[in-house]
Amino acid sequence: MGDSMKEVVETLDPVARQIIPQNIYTGTLVPLKTTLELRDNLSVGYAYVTRAPTRFTNDVVNVVRSLVGDDQAKNLPHLRRCTKPTDLPSHLKNKFMNDGTTGRTIHTGKSQYLYILLGPEQEMNYEDLLKGLSAIPGIGDDIFVGLIPVPLLAPTSQVQANLWSQQFWQCVYRKNNPLGPHPSNICRTTSVVARDASVWMNLAHQIARKTQKAGFGEPIGAVIIKRTIPSKPDQIKIEGNKPDGNASDGGVEAIQGDTSDTGETKSEDGRKPDRSADDDLREGPEEKEKVEIVALAGDARWHQQGRTGRDGNPMAHAALRAISMVAQKLVRAEKREPAQSNPILEFEAFQDGPILSDEQVVFDADHPSPDGYLCHDLELYMTHEPCTMCSMAILHSRMGRIVFRHRMPLTGGMGSEDRGYDLCGGDNTCENGPCGGGQGLGLHWRKELNWSMLGWEWETDEADSLPVNSHLHA
Repeated sequence: MGDSMKEVVETLDPVARQIIPQNIYTGTLVPLKTTLELRDNLSVGYAYVTRAPTRFTNDVVNVVRSLVGDDQAKNLPHLRRCTKPTDLPSHLKNKFMNDGTTGRTIHTGKSQYLYILLGPEQEMNYEDLLKGLSAIPGIGDDIFVGLIPVPLLAPTSQVQANLWSQQFWQCVYRKNNPLGPHPSNICRTTSVVARDASVWMNLAHQIARKTQKAGFGEPIGAVIIKRTIPSKPDQIKIEGNKPDGNASDGGVEAIQGDTSDTGETKSEDGRKPDRSADDDLREGPEEKEKVEIVALAGDARWHQQGRTGRDGNPMAHAALRAISMVAQKLVRAEKREPAQSNPILEFEAFQDGPILSDEQVVFDADHPSPDGYLCHDLELYMTHEPCTMCSMAILHSRMGRIVFRHRMPLTGGMGSEDRGYDLCGGDNTCENGPCGGGQGLGLHWRKELNWSMLGWEWETDEADSLPVNSHLHA
């Protein structure tokens, strides 16, 4: 364990320090792509362009506005409205140079012309466009209107913008991502999570090996932690304003603390609370970030039933067990009596009680922040990509972030990559021919769902792998 990792371990809560492995193998966090980033990042359409002397640029734009309206004229904001002939991609230069009587003259010597992007083809009529341009006084009789392919969606990086500028038209990258989480948010959060992600992933690996050795389940483990950042106040529970599974103004988003760009809490009227010199003296040293473990669970699909069938008990997956343990801690914090199990039942489907000593140690510790809604703003670390059922449970529990190591391309619900064929590796489990195919779900970030979260894949060459059947639902 390196010195930097020792410093991280020293900041952990006593419960975590008691059970974490002695050897912490490091890894790298790779942000998960969204389904839109992988499938719709290059959606090509066609747009009209024209060329005119520089002094007529505003007149040309006014013609477009008169045809399609001001809002439609502002379409394709990621594409430059005007471009010099010298800045056109080479294939457009060759094409436009031979169009019209003035084409070659415009592209040779010092030109006073600009190429102007008019708008998408489907938004305007070609004849009306020619008529409108011809009505501009002094523009001349040689009216040029070309049709070119353009990317309909904004680029998600500067590299992509440069590439599209060479392939299509001059593109602008505005440091945002219309197809997923904002790049600055990913970068900032990755730097925070990366400090101790290896600790929690190694702990997940440890519990996975123990649960497999005990015969309770597959080598799959889950760890849930609570990260408290001093500049970000914990959410407070507002009576009658609990989320019910639907995204609304009164749901989870509405009960989070209102903070400014600097992270300072504001009062209801938007002003910062008054501070005095005495307040500064009473504050003492600056508070540091605090990370505490909330739940630890291994897979228990074979517990109390033996290896009957191929899938085992689906309600005893590691992610579901960990979420249920968080819920039990919340019930315990409210000092409510737990529901008594019916002694008539011979089999408990929800194996959500601790069955290993490490699980018991974490389960006995109090919840560090019992006022929130279930797993809101918590972080989940898993050895394997959770299945579709567990992925939806993770979303419904309002988990804040997820990190996993092993991808499950046939059964996982978080990855967005297309599912290839024959991904089982020839293990003779496919009785009906080739397996796989179809699109990944990418459930960590879907616009049609009422919750989204950041996700990463943890890559490492140091920690031992935990192979499972590729058809297994983790």
